[in-house]
Amino acid sequence: MKYILVLLLGLILGGALAFYFLGVSHAKLPPGTLVKAPEQGGDQPGTAVLTLDEKFFDALLGKIFKDMGAPTFPLQLSKLEGGAEEGTATIRFAAFQGGDCKNQVVLANEGSNVKTGVHFTNGKITAPMAFSGSYNLLGSCWQFKGWAETSLQLSFDQANQKLYGQVNVEGVNLEGISPAVGGLITPLVQRTINERVNPLEMLRAEQLTLNLPIKATNGTLNAHVKDVRSEITDGALRLHITYDFIK
Repeated sequence: MKYILVLLLGLILGGALAFYFLGVSHAKLPPGTLVKAPEQGGDQPGTAVLTLDEKFFDALLGKIFKDMGAPTFPLQLSKLEGGAEEGTATIRFAAFQGGDCKNQVVLANEGSNVKTGVHFTNGKITAPMAFSGSYNLLGSCWQFKGWAETSLQLSFDQANQKLYGQVNVEGVNLEGISPAVGGLITPLVQRTINERVNPLEMLRAEQLTLNLPIKATNGTLNAHVKDVRSEITDGALRLHITYDFIK
């Protein structure tokens, strides 16, 4: 009975601290305009279709983890307070942080029976992320691991000619840690991934725009992207990129 009371008290305290310092965690809106499905009447003239499958992202992520190292983000329990100027904020850190314990979350290629990757199913882009980490809480260093359930939204910024991906962590599954402490670390990991990963630059201007020298006319034909649509099939993403050709 005593153990149950302590556990409940820990869950309530952890949840209260998480809400006070972190608030409700949501990914910010991505830059540009959300990418819609292709028009029912068919693509506009000047549209190219780019297909990216899950194997492409498996190779890409494998290369990152192998040659560039695992992405690492600091875990910081803080409260944002309004600054003197509009749109600014100051950060007040909790006094019980610090010590030799590394307050961080490290993304992993695989772990907790989950492989980090990108999947295209049921018209939705999902990206499970395996991770491990540690956090100093009340003088104890808590080691944890788990995986995050995430979805991915695409947006196109026409002014900057960039295609963005916006990761939204919908759930965090922790292992190797008590529920009382997990009630605080779970939203902390969720908010950290949302804020540190986003936004993802999927395609940049130099990859999207075209510059075609026409020797016969001694001129150059430029093509800028005016619209991007996406079509998700089982196992692949098809991007419908419509160009505006300019002399």
